[in-house]
Amino acid sequence: MNARKSIDLLNEAVADELQAVHQYMYWHFHLDDQGFAPLSAMFKRIAIMEMGHVERLADRILFLKGDVTMEVAAPVTPITEAQRILEKAAEMEQAGVSSYNKAALLCGQNADSASKQLFEALVNDEEMHFDEFDKQLDNIKRFGPNYLALQSFNQGAAAAAPAAD
Repeated sequence: MNARKSIDLLNEAVADELQAVHQYMYWHFHLDDQGFAPLSAMFKRIAIMEMGHVERLADRILFLKGDVTMEVAAPVTPITEAQRILEKAAEMEQAGVSSYNKAALLCGQNADSASKQLFEALVNDEEMHFDEFDKQLDNIKRFGPNYLALQSFNQGAAAAAPAAD
């Protein structure tokens, strides 16, 4: 096994995951500010999951006696419209699935089955995230602007409701 090859692949994944954390938190803040609490909460939850991915990748890099570079793959994209946010998020997750599938194959060819399994586990998580974003996009297409308006309305109604004793 060539540990350097695996470390490089793992650090590329760290950069992608850190970029996703930054991007998803940016969208979490903006969606929350717009009153879309369910979408905002979804982005926050997924950002936290992506942080867990960074930790798992870093643990593997350190096990292989490498250094975790902690570079971000790209700057935050300033999108604030809900449907465009979901489209970009779904695109990011699809790119992650493709990248991690390739990394898993390369790790397998490099006789690094532990890194291969880590990338395969990440593929499963990224596919799950894609599915969540895709379902939200389907709801917007099916119900139109009313779907987003209902989220905003429900948030306001919940805040105005008296607390139960």
